[in-house]
Amino acid sequence: MLTAGLGLIGALIFGSADFLGGLAAKRMSSMLVTAVAAASGLAALLVALPFVGGVWSPQAVFWGALSGVSGAVAISLLYACLAIGPMSILSPLTAVVSAVVPMVAGLAGGDRLAPIGYWALGLALVAVVLVGFVPEKGAVRPSTVGVLMALGSGAMIGAFMVMIDLTPDDSGLVPLVLNRAVNGTIMFVLVGGLALAGLRRRRMPAVPAAARSQAAGAPAFSSAPPLRRPTLLVGLRLAAACGVVDVIANFLLLLGMRAGDLSVMSVLTAMYPAGTILLAAVVLRERIAPVQWLGLALALAAAGMLAVA
Repeated sequence: MLTAGLGLIGALIFGSADFLGGLAAKRMSSMLVTAVAAASGLAALLVALPFVGGVWSPQAVFWGALSGVSGAVAISLLYACLAIGPMSILSPLTAVVSAVVPMVAGLAGGDRLAPIGYWALGLALVAVVLVGFVPEKGAVRPSTVGVLMALGSGAMIGAFMVMIDLTPDDSGLVPLVLNRAVNGTIMFVLVGGLALAGLRRRRMPAVPAAARSQAAGAPAFSSAPPLRRPTLLVGLRLAAACGVVDVIANFLLLLGMRAGDLSVMSVLTAMYPAGTILLAAVVLRERIAPVQWLGLALALAAAGMLAVA
């Protein structure tokens, strides 16, 4: 019962974090959003660490840091595949893979459920697909590159869950602190590198740049207008809030893994699109499709079955 509750609540909070991150990404670079969210999440964890505690063992430090690398790769691949599209197919594909990888690892590692539990896991995977899959009008089939990126992103998210589960029970928040520190460092290095590259391009003479572009057979283009200060500030606030909300979800994920099975928590956490969809419906007045309502109902049913199992 406790694991199922933590998994569902965590999924809704993960979805809320994604909703905030999506709003922030409309106002500034998605990579900058990820970097700021990692920094604010790390700050929140450092504030909470003295109260929650945790042993800085070699296993906690190693798996926590390695999970930060996995998270950075997962986020990079996720944004890349969603940019290629179609999102309505690649997003749920990522969610399903992110559930299957740790579920298989958990079952292979000794997780055991009552028979109804295995039916519930299957039902939950169907719910993940129904919640995330809304065919767009005139939707196209995904490219091979897009599918491979979605599979890679889902596998890296699943690997993050497996690594966090491998940390010692007495590690407390230590693995999450290392995760955010490494993740944020990687993302800020990437953002800084891209910013320097953009600065160098802007310093290049305009005429030679256009001449080189036309000589290569590509149309000349002008740089995008600078982002307005109020828009940037709103984006930074949303990104910072996203990071704090996300670490709350990660803490619930950690508690669920400590209290129950990795296989159960991974599938329940993969229902995170439900939180995003519900917030979009309430805040942005976006319509929830009937198939998504069916997926939400199946998710609740699966959670109840897992609680019994």
